[in-house]
Amino acid sequence: MIYTTLLNIAIFQGIILGIIILKSPLFKSIANKYLAYAIFTLSILLLNLVFEISEAFNTISFLRFFDHIEWAFLFPVFIFLFVVNQANHPVKNSKKLLWFFVPFSYSVIISILNTSYTVTDMYNITDLGIKLFEILNYIELFLVLTFIPAILIYTYSFIKFSKDEEEKQWLTLLCIIVSILLFSWVIAILLAIFLHYDILYVMKIIALFAAFLIHWTAYIGVYKYKLAKDKGGINILLNNSLLILNNDMSTEVIIKKESFTPDNQYFKKLEELCENQEIYKDSTLNREKIAERLGISTGYVSQLVNTVTGENFANYINQYRVEAVKKMIVDPEYENYNILALGLESGFTSKTTFYKAFKKVTGMTPNNYRNSQK
Repeated sequence: MIYTTLLNIAIFQGIILGIIILKSPLFKSIANKYLAYAIFTLSILLLNLVFEISEAFNTISFLRFFDHIEWAFLFPVFIFLFVVNQANHPVKNSKKLLWFFVPFSYSVIISILNTSYTVTDMYNITDLGIKLFEILNYIELFLVLTFIPAILIYTYSFIKFSKDEEEKQWLTLLCIIVSILLFSWVIAILLAIFLHYDILYVMKIIALFAAFLIHWTAYIGVYKYKLAKDKGGINILLNNSLLILNNDMSTEVIIKKESFTPDNQYFKKLEELCENQEIYKDSTLNREKIAERLGISTGYVSQLVNTVTGENFANYINQYRVEAVKKMIVDPEYENYNILALGLESGFTSKTTFYKAFKKVTGMTPNNYRNSQK
């Protein structure tokens, strides 16, 4: 009873942690998205064990379908995608990575076939059909023994591309723990097959280790600021702004808007970059570049600008560009310049975008504004 309760707590924490990572602007990045998916997958693996212990599979036979799926195929894939995106390696954009989901897809198909087989009259299954099922299951076992170790080794090879030493340590330790967890699971499977060993006790130990992984990720990843670059924002999130409300089994994550004010240190830095360094003149400027300069996530940049100014990021930057054009229009030095040239000089990338933004801010076209200043 105590053991099942501990697992249920770990499952619940894994789901909550995954939701926080996906929904909070402080953690919004492609890398963290895959980490959240990995945590969700690990929670499903633990949930299947809870169903096994509580004999829920005997009561609700349909749940066997989910138990037959080898979720362990999916877990290391998400860890791999997390690592390559966190290290920002170019391979993250390769479409060939979709092949990594083939073993899991195969497992789903096998689960469907096995479920159909168990509900079919045994006398309607030929010897050839039984042999075919056995071959398909052996192929799945072969994938377990080859694919999981291979992708774990492949994942290690990308950690070195991380530019931050502290991040390398975090990724290395994460991969070591994941490897121990999955290799222990593979060994348990082999014991069950070749030695006919009852692995339920072993699986319980592995499950506790998996529960530890979720707790460790929550502590190191969140409280030690390894999942987001914005340390100040994390403090706000954890100490002042994050409320987790559990009301009738529904959970909501709320970030107080009071933390996003004109006095926010990152907003002040953004204004300084625009007003003093005129970064808006860079026509390729985007949220990613701003986030990198400020040391925060792109999601945090959007949330900050939206809340403080009431405008989206593009409109906020365009306002600075429009003001720059207005100053040049009244400056005699630019008297003979073409209006469009002034717009391009200020960071606009096209005539359409320039004219639309200028009229939005001033209520008139650039030419009309120039004429009104004569």
